[in-house]
Amino acid sequence: MSGNTPDPKTLARVYRSLRLIRRVEEEIARIYPSDKIKSPVHLSIGQEAVAVGICDVLNEDDVMSATYRGHAGYLAKGGDLKQMMAELYGKGTGCAGGKAGSMHLVDMNAGVLGMSAVVGTTVPIAAGYGFALGREGKDRIAAAFMGDGATEEGVFAETLNFSALHKLPVLFICENNGFAIHSPTSNRWATEALCERVATYGIPTYEITDGNVFSIRDAADKAIREIRTGSGPQFMECKTYRWREHVGPNEDYDDGYRSRDDFQPWLEDDQVARTGEMMDKADRDAIDADIEKQIADAVEFAEQSPWPEPEELFTHVFAD
Repeated sequence: MSGNTPDPKTLARVYRSLRLIRRVEEEIARIYPSDKIKSPVHLSIGQEAVAVGICDVLNEDDVMSATYRGHAGYLAKGGDLKQMMAELYGKGTGCAGGKAGSMHLVDMNAGVLGMSAVVGTTVPIAAGYGFALGREGKDRIAAAFMGDGATEEGVFAETLNFSALHKLPVLFICENNGFAIHSPTSNRWATEALCERVATYGIPTYEITDGNVFSIRDAADKAIREIRTGSGPQFMECKTYRWREHVGPNEDYDDGYRSRDDFQPWLEDDQVARTGEMMDKADRDAIDADIEKQIADAVEFAEQSPWPEPEELFTHVFAD
């Protein structure tokens, strides 16, 4: 693995976050066919290192927004697992009262601004929050996660320009898994020089191609330190790979748009396994056991939670 060698506390914390996300999503994939989960799910299995590497160097009072493939970001930032699972079940104890589902997770207590099913929409929302944080003057920042497809939306260019012009404290992160649903970047981009395009706005960029969680963490740490000085936004492109289908719990390597051969190098360099191998086995086993208990408790919480009351339909609306 590349990246700086982490200290034992950082290693344990990063492994715990990676492993938690992986096992939560594997459990979601197991439960999903039962129809207990009431919304579509876009799993982050294989992409965990991006969210973990970034969120590990954010402060508790920093904020982040993510895409509809947002389980990893939500958990990496410290979102409540029980409330997340209840939300997937459509229960009233969910993080959005059972009304939002997997694609719209939110936990402002953890600095999770929320996810959106509409591609690219959380990018300007994070920048708007970053604008407020800059006015606040407490060195807090906003992190805006997006997929490679979101960089094709007009709002991406508009937000980069506005953020650079006003020196907003925002870290933009592109989780580039190479596909917008089933369409590869080679069919969509005239050039793959994404960081070069972003740099024309005067925004410093980082391209991390190896998918290594500590390479991502090191770059994020440097970028975030500079953002906190008031120098303006920075941008990270993190190459990654989605292991499961675009939406749903299964694999899709027989669908004709990608090959299992492309997947194999990412499997062999699985960051969850690699990071675990760096730890003492007893310490790793203790973390694994604790995570399994957390997941079991969250599933039980979701199973036993009540459905939303009918009156919940009238909350969080613009007018009575």
